[in-house]
Amino acid sequence: MEKEPYHYTMCGLDDVYLLNGVTEESTPYGPAVSIQDIDGLHRAIAQHLARNKKALNGKEMRFLRKQMDLTQDELSCLLSVSDQSIARWEKGEVDPPGPAELSLRTLYLSHAEGKIDAVQLAKHIKMLGEQPSAPQLFQDGQEGWRAAA
Repeated sequence: MEKEPYHYTMCGLDDVYLLNGVTEESTPYGPAVSIQDIDGLHRAIAQHLARNKKALNGKEMRFLRKQMDLTQDELSCLLSVSDQSIARWEKGEVDPPGPAELSLRTLYLSHAEGKIDAVQLAKHIKMLGEQPSAPQLFQDGQEGWRAAA
């Protein structure tokens, strides 16, 4: 019988599942979970969100912001919006306008990779089409964490 993917909610996202890289242990205080290379996992999740999601939800936007170690106020300055706009987007109260979402993706990828072609990114996102929400699967391998298939 194959092991079920581990539902990883500690990152603040609802739909992240790990196919491997997870160790579950019993301790005197109860069960404990250890995740191999958690920083690498968070980078893989952020890369996947920035490049492969048609539309980001508030929790995903918050995840990207935190990966850049920015406050809501700092991000609001970079996007030329109010910090309250950022807060409303992250709470899911209001959808961000397309240019702000694309800018957030570009900021993250620039932060992570040092360079990014924003025009290519915008074209790629547009081509993704409407996809039903599905669990996001991640797998640890020789090259580190990556989105699975």
